[in-house]
Amino acid sequence: MVEQLKPRYTVAWIHRLAEIPQAEWDALAAPLSTPFLEWEWLNNMETSGSATAKSGWMPCHLTIWRDRSLVAVAPLYVKGHSYGEFTFDHQWADLASRLGIDYYPKLLGMSPFTPAEGYRFLIAPGEDEEELTGLMVNAIDHFCDRNHLSGCNFLYVDPEWRKQMEQFGFVSWLHHSFIWQNQGYQTFDDYLAGFNANQRRNIKRERKAVTQAGLEMRVITGEALGRSQLSLMYDYYSDTCEKFGWWGSKYLTRRFFEQLYPTYTHRVVLVAAYAEGNPHHPVGMSFCLTKGQNLYGRYWGSAQEIDCLHFDACYYTPIEWAINQGIQVFDPGAGGRHKKRRGFPATPNYSLHRFYNPRLMQIFTTHIDEINSMEQQEIDDININLPFKDSIKS
Repeated sequence: MVEQLKPRYTVAWIHRLAEIPQAEWDALAAPLSTPFLEWEWLNNMETSGSATAKSGWMPCHLTIWRDRSLVAVAPLYVKGHSYGEFTFDHQWADLASRLGIDYYPKLLGMSPFTPAEGYRFLIAPGEDEEELTGLMVNAIDHFCDRNHLSGCNFLYVDPEWRKQMEQFGFVSWLHHSFIWQNQGYQTFDDYLAGFNANQRRNIKRERKAVTQAGLEMRVITGEALGRSQLSLMYDYYSDTCEKFGWWGSKYLTRRFFEQLYPTYTHRVVLVAAYAEGNPHHPVGMSFCLTKGQNLYGRYWGSAQEIDCLHFDACYYTPIEWAINQGIQVFDPGAGGRHKKRRGFPATPNYSLHRFYNPRLMQIFTTHIDEINSMEQQEIDDININLPFKDSIKS
């Protein structure tokens, strides 16, 4: 569906990312700090069968063109459920149901299954960002009205973009992640020095347990990565999801992991644990992505239960690699207050919401300040007992 707005711009809703030339999309995504809005990552979600209408993630991307030039895009999905979002808006869905309001389908802006901050509209440098943002918001409102969608939600949004979108009437909902920030560390010992004595001993003990199990930790990146390693990562990811049942819902297919090779391996960081006598087949791995000064932990798994291997593969070895690479921020992924004991304080992130039913929107706006205040109190409570020296500030 294509409609002319004015002689200058054209709006088009695209249902397959492959319809958009990769070079044109990435010209808009390349300046961003997040890798999760790049064409290769999002297109792989679709072509691998991970984020599709069948799985409840119907791609419906908003694009803005001037003549034949792509000047703005918004990765968007029509959702018939809330799985894979990690913001847990089920209470709003339940409230809508009690009010006799259809909560689904809804329009969602995020990188599928990826609770990492950075979502925003992608707008070409040099363009009038405010004008294009207003045009895109207007197009979204009309799209949701025509298709009877309950609302539009943007998750894990870029902090500066959030302020801009609030001016267009979107309401912010506060959440938190656990984020490590490089405090000018030059070595892993510098990182350890920031903890109190008890936790410093504990981290050393956990890493020693992995060594005593006869394991060698290796970081595999770039040209050293092969398709078989990524396929094995799927096996470990799948196994971990099955162990955790509903909470470990398996969203990605084997094809998704395999299709990262060879054109997206420049973003992938695998942390692999090898047992003595078997240097070619890791017994456990974690999967991370990197871009610029950021590192993102995503998935992990192992062939057997090995004491403290999870902590080393998902936190300590990635942190050590991050320090050596000059990485400044490490987001290890969703869940787990245990992260704070390893140098990941609770850190605010936000989602943005607009409901088109006036009653539901009124209830949301009436109570969101109280909800956000409670969330801020939870963040403060989590960070009260961080195991740092008194001189270290979170």
